[in-house]
Amino acid sequence: MDDPSSGSRSAAWYVVVGKKYVAYMTHETSSGTHHQATSPQQAATVAAAHRSRGRNKMSFTGKAIQRTWHLVDAQSQTVGRLATQLAPILKGKHKPTYKPHTDCGDIVVIINAEKVHFSGKKWNDKLYRWHTGYPGGLKQRTAKEMLQRKPEDILKKAILGMLSRTKLRHKYIEPRLKIYTGPIHPHSAQLPEGVEPLPKHPRSKSGDFHFGLDRYSSEVSYQEGRRSPESL
Repeated sequence: MDDPSSGSRSAAWYVVVGKKYVAYMTHETSSGTHHQATSPQQAATVAAAHRSRGRNKMSFTGKAIQRTWHLVDAQSQTVGRLATQLAPILKGKHKPTYKPHTDCGDIVVIINAEKVHFSGKKWNDKLYRWHTGYPGGLKQRTAKEMLQRKPEDILKKAILGMLSRTKLRHKYIEPRLKIYTGPIHPHSAQLPEGVEPLPKHPRSKSGDFHFGLDRYSSEVSYQEGRRSPESL
């Protein structure tokens, strides 16, 4: 326990000796740090608290997970920067209830997918390769050709390429990524007219950007896919 008047600070910690927990008391003063061993009863209490630490974690069933619809305008946005913003949202890493083995992410709707931006000479140098499965079936297209044939696949490959190739991605995360060319999308029931898209990814993530979702607890929170009025 800290003592502000004396300028000292105490803390309890433990180490493992053999297969037993041995607890110590650390007392920090202006003259130095002193360690003092505690009784076996206190050591057992610290060991029990350490063992039960992993059991008190939150766990939510499928019915308790909230899905949020996010609108994203890809016009003039760099593909890689936009993908780093949306991949964690699809996975649910922006939520305090995130667990890597559960499907707790949100739904992302992207419009104007054909107006994305590549830096440098990537439109001509970046190649998309795949194999048909037959001998000599290696195919490839440049980013410029992919934009003309399948503009949705540019963002889709960039975003999904940042996620692990597991059943969670193929069966649950991929269907929640919806990409459309042009400003119109068929999800007006969830994202009515007037909903503001997520802010563009900055050149630096320093600050309170937080995936562009801002605060959780405001009246117009990220649960409705809009930024809070306090942050504007």
